[in-house]
Amino acid sequence: MLLWVLSFLLIVIVSILSIGHRIGAPGYSGPETKHFNGKKFVNTSGVQAKGMIEAFRWMAQRDHGPWTKNYEREVGPKPTTSSEHLIITFINHSTFLIQWNHLNILTDPIWSERCSPFGFVGPQRMRPPGLHFEDLPHIDAVLLSHNHYDHLDIPTIRQIQAKWSPVFIVPLGVKAHLDQLGIQNTIELDWWNETNMGITIRSMPAQHFSGRGMFDRDKTLWSGYLLEHGRRKVYFAGDSGYGDLFKEIGKKEGPIDVSLIPIGAYLPTWFMSPIHISPREAVKVHQDVKSTVSVGMHFGTFPLADEGQGKAEEDLILALEEAGVNQGAFIIPEEGKAMSF
Repeated sequence: MLLWVLSFLLIVIVSILSIGHRIGAPGYSGPETKHFNGKKFVNTSGVQAKGMIEAFRWMAQRDHGPWTKNYEREVGPKPTTSSEHLIITFINHSTFLIQWNHLNILTDPIWSERCSPFGFVGPQRMRPPGLHFEDLPHIDAVLLSHNHYDHLDIPTIRQIQAKWSPVFIVPLGVKAHLDQLGIQNTIELDWWNETNMGITIRSMPAQHFSGRGMFDRDKTLWSGYLLEHGRRKVYFAGDSGYGDLFKEIGKKEGPIDVSLIPIGAYLPTWFMSPIHISPREAVKVHQDVKSTVSVGMHFGTFPLADEGQGKAEEDLILALEEAGVNQGAFIIPEEGKAMSF
């Protein structure tokens, strides 16, 4: 717990000293919408993430389940160069390699040892990435769901940019941050807007928040994405709490062939529920969006919340049984193993 407190205090101190510029992110400016009030983005449900006082309260009271760093397992084999048919490989956390219609797409890529602005403190990786970075095929596009450190990892982004210079598809406001990094090939999408690169990629609503420092809270948008090709659909939920938005997605876009749904970082409920889906809620999302098959993510890699290692998987199995959903319909993926759909 001391490392978490130190990490948080370092973010506060550096943010104050730098007025947010070193580890903050530039804000978005544009017309007001239902989810942008002219100054910051909001959840249309009215739900808000907890603030600094609640964060200190949580850290002071943490009852952290056990985690063990485990690098004993072999990393997955080198993936195929490309595929016409849909292949999805779970790398870990929220990082997937999606290969479809001869395009290679990464979601929220992170190969760093910590998801933190500092290399020496902050949540540490407990499992190696399921694929070696050097084994990746040519990357055509990167989907970024929002700007948190475990989803927008600058060292990994810079590696990807230097090696392949792909298209980066991002929520509103994140483009300005990537511009500062010298990344120009960026497409910025508001909710329900889309782009096409052989696969249609549509931005989906989520219930979350954003920020990389003390002075950029909710200055950029958070999103999921829907990929569509040949009447088939893949849904990457990004990072989100549970809400009616999933029923809306199901009504507008369902049925969905494959959904990638977060199941981890959900305890304690009083602190995490506005922003993270529990395994029981993940099953509801699976049902709400009318998913044929769902795949769990956002678990087992970084100790971001109070549930212990392995608990998200156990709770998902229990939730599926309670809901009467076949376990084969909601996969707990194996890192580095390609899944064909």
